[in-house]
Amino acid sequence: MSTPANTVQRQTIAIIITYHPAQDVLGELIERLASQVDKVLIVDNGSDEHIAAWNASQPTPAHHVIALGENLGIAAAQNAGIAWAKQQGATHVLLMDQDSLPAPDMVEKLHSALANNPRAAAAGPRYVDTRQENPPPFLQIRHWRLYRHCCEGDNAVLPVDYLIASGCLIPMPVLEQVGDMRDDLFIDYVDIEWGLRAGRHGYQNYGVCGAHMEHSLGETPIVFRGRKIPLHSPLRHYYHFRNAVLLYRTAWVPLQWKCVDAWRLFLKYGFYTLYAKPRRHHFAKMTQGLLHGLIGRAGKYK
Repeated sequence: MSTPANTVQRQTIAIIITYHPAQDVLGELIERLASQVDKVLIVDNGSDEHIAAWNASQPTPAHHVIALGENLGIAAAQNAGIAWAKQQGATHVLLMDQDSLPAPDMVEKLHSALANNPRAAAAGPRYVDTRQENPPPFLQIRHWRLYRHCCEGDNAVLPVDYLIASGCLIPMPVLEQVGDMRDDLFIDYVDIEWGLRAGRHGYQNYGVCGAHMEHSLGETPIVFRGRKIPLHSPLRHYYHFRNAVLLYRTAWVPLQWKCVDAWRLFLKYGFYTLYAKPRRHHFAKMTQGLLHGLIGRAGKYK
């Protein structure tokens, strides 16, 4: 049966961003994606390993590898992957981290959510991190409050302000209108900024409860009063705090989002100063990030 002239055939390209990956996990990720998408692309962000040679030796290799040669940040790597996918005629891109493992039907569940919501900017899965409280809720700021949307069933598709990048399925026409990832943020708040920007263009992000993924967030969490609190390195805390302030300085970002997120940032500053070890290093990097954000410094940490 021939395809109608006005019907665009769907082509999904998965973009895996790597930086010193665990090769066994990366191999499993590619294998899981191979049956769900049309092409798999690796964008390597300056790893010492020869990812292209390793990929060629795999039983299920990625279709293409882009080696950036140095660590340009996750946003720049994602943009390089998006540009390649656009050249290949992709209708959708699926952003993936190197340590995420999708369920066998994850991509199809995300496509279904996009199809049922014409103004969808992106659809993302519910992920599980075995080291933390699971599954984390989807987040949305409304009426000057943070709402944590927990999935009551797999059929729920929940409106959210933003999604974590890994597992995020984005239609190419949305990217063409909203724009690429903001690469001067380097890492952290990149997905948040893009999600908020998509909302500014009249789109809505959706968390898809029936789409599942395994994902490791940060390092070993801090156990505090029976809860497991995500923890990152001091350098990641620098980017987290700097980029948060850079977004607060951005005129179009909604005021209520700035206020609610700033309160959360204040609580994190106090908590990690007291409980993240080595405390002095975390405190110094968070403080430096705040100061650099206030003066508008962006890009890679030097």
